[in-house]
Parts: sequence; C-alpha cells; structure tokens
Amino acid sequence: MKRIVAFITVVVVLTALMGWTTPGLLKSMRLGLDLKGGFEILYEASPLEAGAKVTKESLVKTAQSLEKRANKLGTSEPEVTTEGTNRIRVKLAGVTDEAEVRKMMKEPAELTFRSKDGTEKNPDEYNKIEMIGTDFAENGAALQFDNMNKPQVSIKVKSKDKFAEITKRLLGQPLAIYMNDELISAPVVQAVLTDGTASISVGGSMDEAKELRDVINLGALPLKLHEKYSQSLGATLGQQSLKSTIEAGLIGSVFILVFMVGMYRAPGLIASFALILHTWLLIAVFAWANFTLTLPGIAAIILGIGMAVDANIITNERIREELRSGKSVMSSVKAGGKHSLRTVLDSNITTIIVAVVMYIYGTGSVKGFALVLIVEIVLSIATNVYFVRFLLNLLLKAGKLMKPKYFGVKESEIRAL
Repeated sequence: MKRIVAFITVVVVLTALMGWTTPGLLKSMRLGLDLKGGFEILYEASPLEAGAKVTKESLVKTAQSLEKRANKLGTSEPEVTTEGTNRIRVKLAGVTDEAEVRKMMKEPAELTFRSKDGTEKNPDEYNKIEMIGTDFAENGAALQFDNMNKPQVSIKVKSKDKFAEITKRLLGQPLAIYMNDELISAPVVQAVLTDGTASISVGGSMDEAKELRDVINLGALPLKLHEKYSQSLGATLGQQSLKSTIEAGLIGSVFILVFMVGMYRAPGLIASFALILHTWLLIAVFAWANFTLTLPGIAAIILGIGMAVDANIITNERIREELRSGKSVMSSVKAGGKHSLRTVLDSNITTIIVAVVMYIYGTGSVKGFALVLIVEIVLSIATNVYFVRFLLNLLLKAGKLMKPKYFGVKESEIRAL
C-alpha cells in the first residue's frame, strides 16, 4: 500500500508542479535571432597603428573578442563572422537598446595609453601612443582598494620590459588613458614598474573605478572598427511560422505518446509521463541557464526526444522478449532492464562524445546545438531510464501489473520454459 501511495504522490506532485510552472517558464524563454529577430552590424577593420596591416589572424582575434563582448552584454549565441580581408559582421538576438549595444560593441575598440610628445606645436596634448588595447593581459584590470579604502584599478600588461621602459621614461609625468579620442583619466607615473602591474587612482569614485576597469578589459581589440551599416532584423521564421512549428511539434508528440501507450500499455503510459517530465525539465534548464532557443536548438531538442523514445522502446521490447520466453513479470522486467541498459547507455554516451567535440571546436549555432544535445541526453538518461524504472518497480513491488497483458504480450505468444 505504501508503494502505491508513493507512486500516486510522485505522479500527482510532479504533474501539479509542471502545470503550475510551465506558463511562466515558456514566457521567460529567450528566442534566437532566427526566431525572434535582432540587430546586425557590419564593421570594417583597420590597423590601430599607422603603417600596419590587417592580417587574417588579427581579424579572427578581433571577431573572437567581439563575440566575448557580446556574451558579456547578455547576448546568447551571437553570430560573429569575418568577411573578406577586413570586415566583421555581428548579429545579436533579442536586442532591446540598439544604441547602447552599438556603443558598447565599438567604444572600447580604440583604447590607448598616451603621453605628451613634448613638441612646441602641441606641448599640452597627449598625442604620443605608448600602449594600445592588445598590450594588456586579458581581463587584466581589476577593482581594488588602497590603504584609505578608496577604490582604484589595478592593471596587468603582457610585456613587463615594455611597461618598465615606459614608466621609467615618464616618471613623474602623466600617462593618459583615452577611449575613442576621449580622455578618461590621466594618472601620474609615481615609480618605475618592473613587474608588469600598476594601480590607477580615480579620486575615490566607485562608479569611475568600475567604468575604467570595464573599459580596459573590453578594450583589447587588435584592430580599429568602423561601422559600415547596421539594421534591425526580423525573424526568418516569422511569428506565424513559429506558431506552425510549435503546433506540428505538439501533434507529433501526441502521436508518439499514443503509440507508446497503445504498443506497451502500462510501461508505455509510464514512459509517456517520463517524456513529458523530460520536456518540462529541458524548458526549466533553458529558463534557469538563460539559454537562447534557436533553430539548431530546436533540431537538438527533436533529436533528443527521438533518442528518449528509442531508449524506452529498446527497454520495453527486451522486457517483452523475456515475457514471451516464459519468465515471470518481475524476472522479465529485471532481465530486460539489465540487458537494455548497456545498449541505451552506449548509444547516449557516444552521442555525448560527438556533441562535446562539436562544442569544443564549433562556433555560434554549432555550439548551441551541441550544448542543447548534451543537456537533452543527460536529462533523457535521468528520466527515461532511471525514473521510468523507479515508477515501474514501485508498482511491481506493490503487486500490480503482474500479468503479461499489462505489457502488451498475449498469452498465446508466451512459450513454455
């Protein structure tokens, strides 16, 4: 009796939880560029230093830096691609403030540390470039506090020798920080720095310290970017097409659930419940991790559901084979589950390995597809293998489903041992 109560409690509680939370989870789902639309910017790259050239390596590094910057802005799965010899195209999904995104994507591109050149023509202007964004270590700026508990920014550069030479030459003189030809700060060099690190005072302002830290960390772009054009993008599927896609998915899911119940009876009903739980958990993970749903993501979801159905079919067919051989229901479930587990795990683990390789070496939507597929498989193993067995064993140990007909096996199909 206790097992029956436990079975009913688990099913009722999970059903209520799914019904209560699903509308909110669906509303919080973020749609990708291909489903919701977004913002596109085309940049033309040029060298930061006069006489230099735009190389393929510097163009790729700049594109990678822009992708990292887009992720820091909260944009998931940005599409950043290089075109020709000096262009980079950026596509951002779900952009609400285009002006702010445009400003933050480009503004740190022209970060420079300058000194006065000492000429009679411009004696008070900081027009000699001493360091550029690429001279700083990645995420080399951090917020810290001095002895008076005032905020300041610590920086770290890549070349200690270069920094030591600059600070020795400019000892007692200001080293100005510029962003897009706008003076941000002009700290005075107080000592010769040989360890590649320094601290910049900002006059006690926490907001200025945070802004300067972010400017330096986001400013390590190898090239200068000039915006050629920008535009808002509509969803390639459109709202009507997206609605049709969802309807088709729901209709297909209903057919799958009906097939599972009609083919495998009680175990099929339990497997159908596990599939619904699997889908709900996936939606919850998307909402919790703030993933963006894109077309490749939908493809991964469909593939994952198909693999989950396969896992249930393999297990139930093995159980039916054991029943047809004349074994008892309890023995058949135990033997069928044992024999099918290795097959199911092997197929899922090999798929995870492929997905991990895709995630490591892929970019953009390929990474998104691989990540969703990995999450799908992990959830599938948890729900459609172990959770299904947990519910089925609760009923069997309670003395229920002890006849082969509950598994879709007729008496005439059972052979004598």
